[in-house]
Amino acid sequence: MSERAQVVVIGAGQAGLAVAYYLKRFQLEPGVDFVVYDRGPGTGGAWQFRWDALRLGSAHKVHDLPGMQELGIGFDTADRTLPAKDIVAGYYRRYEDHFGLQVRRPVTISSVVNRGADLVVQHSEGETAAQVLVNATGTWGSPFVPYYPGASTFRGRHVHTNGYVTAEEFRGQNVVVVGGGTSAIGFLLELENVADVVSWASRRPIDYNTESVLTIEGGVAAVREADAAARAGKALPSLVSTTGVPLTRKIAAGIARGLLKERPMFARIEPEGVRWNDGSFTAADAIIWATGFRPELRHLAPLKLREKQGGVTVESGQVWTDPRIFLAGYGPYASTIGANRSGRIIARQIMAQI
Repeated sequence: MSERAQVVVIGAGQAGLAVAYYLKRFQLEPGVDFVVYDRGPGTGGAWQFRWDALRLGSAHKVHDLPGMQELGIGFDTADRTLPAKDIVAGYYRRYEDHFGLQVRRPVTISSVVNRGADLVVQHSEGETAAQVLVNATGTWGSPFVPYYPGASTFRGRHVHTNGYVTAEEFRGQNVVVVGGGTSAIGFLLELENVADVVSWASRRPIDYNTESVLTIEGGVAAVREADAAARAGKALPSLVSTTGVPLTRKIAAGIARGLLKERPMFARIEPEGVRWNDGSFTAADAIIWATGFRPELRHLAPLKLREKQGGVTVESGQVWTDPRIFLAGYGPYASTIGANRSGRIIARQIMAQI
């Protein structure tokens, strides 16, 4: 199937839906003037894939989509006893239906190429030509696992955050959790009374933030640092390196009882576990890598947007080297409130082009 639209939006998470909402407000017709593709089987963006025990809370704050108040729903009043993935998926489903955004799923994007004046999005249903492309793919599909000597010799399981489902998978096992953010700490708390032995390794000492609420965007400093990196075409900094980890009562209690005690990173991985720098050894059945993600941009490789510094040069969501391309939810907008803001800014810039 080959078709054409003025705008193609890739991804129907927070950023993609925010752009779609504003494009419709600017009188573009969903499914005709602009098309939204999403690879997920259902609504909710990356949230639909998150682990069962994750709940909405101070460390995982989700801001409402623009216009959500029309539906009479909001994340601040959502039932926090239910899995976060179910709440987000349900709210996003109602949102898409209410505004008639006509998201097409599941559609897998293989690549985006130049063809004359058009950008051509090649996907599992064919291809779509467009004047403008909005990439809102986030990071969930691009997990980062650092290299450590001996990793390939390990006889146990390597599990990244995006493959973690439930603590029950590790019942009675020896588990090493790697990472210094809220996901790593969440896994440690869940595994405490399930796994046999739980160890924690982090590249740097944990910087606990005593603010009672830490929003996903992590404050002005995090936004400023991400914006500077995006403008310079550099690899984006991790959130936790700028904001620290919120010291909630649950986390403070875990520290007090000795569970949340990190060790410096191990020196190498051996077939039966990990060897620490002091020569000591910890047996392991599984290593959980809560080591973050990178922007998912592989399908844009034919466009050669990546700079030598490791990133893409972006300002106000627009790629400097090709103004037809926008990255929503990237850099300073890689947060739920930031995604809303970038949706409005990007939609306005698109309307000035088409």
